[in-house]
Formats: sequence, structure tokens, C-alpha cells
Amino acid sequence: MNIKTWVLAAILICGTSVFTACSSDNIDIPATAQEYTGVPQVILDTDIGSSTDDLFALEMLHYYQQQGRCKLLGVVVDREGEDCAACADVMNTYFNNGDVPIGLVRNGIKNPSVWIDYKALPTYTKGDDTPMFARSISDCSALPDGWQLYRRLLAAQPDHSVSICSIGFTACLAQLLESVGDAYSPLSGVELVRHKVKCLYLQGGSFGQSPEPDYNFLQGMGFAKTFFRLWPSDVDIIFAPMETGNGIEYLPEQVISDVSWTDYHPIKQVYMTRNCNTGQMMWDPLTVINAVEGDDLFTLTERGTVVLNDDGTVIFTPSATGNSRFQMPGDDAWRSAMLEIIRNVNKIH
Repeated sequence: MNIKTWVLAAILICGTSVFTACSSDNIDIPATAQEYTGVPQVILDTDIGSSTDDLFALEMLHYYQQQGRCKLLGVVVDREGEDCAACADVMNTYFNNGDVPIGLVRNGIKNPSVWIDYKALPTYTKGDDTPMFARSISDCSALPDGWQLYRRLLAAQPDHSVSICSIGFTACLAQLLESVGDAYSPLSGVELVRHKVKCLYLQGGSFGQSPEPDYNFLQGMGFAKTFFRLWPSDVDIIFAPMETGNGIEYLPEQVISDVSWTDYHPIKQVYMTRNCNTGQMMWDPLTVINAVEGDDLFTLTERGTVVLNDDGTVIFTPSATGNSRFQMPGDDAWRSAMLEIIRNVNKIH
């Protein structure tokens, strides 16, 4: 029984920027003759190096790829620092996907908040001082900028075939949208997104009755405003808001127990060496589950438009022509089912 069947059985089921793409690049482009129907092709955009839910999101993508259910095209690291990119390299290499390309943000958000600092993970050693985890990239300073990797990857894919899981800041997405034609494609960044992206799964926002400022947007409001202003109105976005992931808590003792079959697992090492009992919820993996498993496991709103306010809050307005939807919070059974999906990946060896 696959994950989707199991879950369905288990749960029985500008002061403001308007998300309507004001870009002058937003021109009509004819639909492709043949719609892409292969497995989801995913780019993960992550602020890895702080919250641990990024680690689980990346782990799940490797797991889905091993199952033949998605293709991980690349990882864009949108938290500055070569040590953050090295964490992504450790994960890729550990899951036998060391050839997955990595891009690193430069000129991004300066000194953002750090919740759980595990950036030293690539330097961990065994008792005999040999590296605990293999690496595939010896020099992270040679990595391309995140927006450049986006352009390279998008240009090489079929039209409307790429799913982006954005679980960090919007810096690299904003820089992509502002980019111009280059050796990879003559298209501007906006046009490249319109041609190649099927859907953006965005961890961010709070759409409850009392919206709260969003961490990912508020840390870099200039980038967030650019992103909201330029994202094409005809490319879908599904938000995974804060309140949907609230209550999906993967406790440190559960993580360590689920990986009882080894001590040399990067996520287990983070939980063994850092204080991860910080109220960390599994917000980020919801984008990955949605991108690969599809919409059936979620209750999505009707279509609408999204406004980003100066204080980092967002407002959703229903509209039949809008490109935005967001995941609605589920009940206790649904949250338990989502957590079990994530836990099951860690129990496999």
C-alpha cells in the first residue's frame, strides 16, 4: 500500500504588494502542444542550517526519488553561507544523490534568525577523526548563485513541468524573477517561470482570522515584495501556511528512536548534538508531500489573490481568476497521518 492510500484510509477523507503579477513581462504565451505528464520534477528552495524541518523535507524528496515518484532537479540554498550549502551536500550525498546540483544565495538576507544551529554538521567526525559524512562538493565557493541555478535548471526542462518547493526565504526567487536572458535562455526570469513552472508550493503566510507576520517574508521584506510583485499571475501557487503545520510535532525522542538502526544518520546526529526541543513543527515537509502526492491529501481553499502587507502579514481574497490557494488546517487524525508519513521515511534503512 503506498503512502497516499494509507493516509486516505487513515484520515477518511506598493505599501502592499498584490499577487497578480504587475510585471510588463506578463504577456500571453500560447500553451504547449503537449502537457507534461511525467513524475513531478522538483526544485527545493531552502534556508537549511536553522530549522530542522528543512532537513526532513529534503530527506523526503530523496525518498520519493528512490521510489521513482519524483525527480529532484536541484537544491537552491537561500540562507547565506557555504556551511549551509555544505549541509545540503551532506544530505544529498548520504542519500546517494551527490550529483544533485546545489546553488547558493549571495547578496541575500544578512544575518537572519537561527533557531537550531546545525551548520557544523559537515565537520562531524567519528571517533578516529575520519569524517562522519561523505561529501560530493569539495569547494562550495565554486557553487553558482541560486538564481543562476534556477535559470540553468528551468531552461532545460519541458514546459510547465517543474514544481518548486520553497521552504525558506524568497531571495533567490526574487533574483530569478529580476533576471534577464543569458546563455541558458533568452527569456527573462518572469517569462522563464511562466514557460517552465507548473506550480510553486510555498511554505509561508498565516491566513487565520488573526493573521500573524510571516517569518520567511519578514526576514527579507524587500525580496518578498519583489517576489509578490513579479510572480506571474498565470502560474499556480499553493501556500502551506503556518497554522496548517502547527501541531505536527516530531519530537526529538521520536526522531532518535525512529533512526535506531544507526547513529551515523545526518538528521539523527543533529538531534543528538543540538537542542531540537524548541517547538519545531513539520511545516516544510507539507510542501513536498503536496508536490509529490498531489492535492487529495489536503483540503485546499478556492482560488484567490494574496496581498503582502508591510508588516509581513498576508491577506487572501477569493477570486475565480486568482492563481493562489492555501492548505487548510486538518483535524488531529490528519495531523497524525502527516506525521506518520514523515516518520516512516526515517524508519527505512
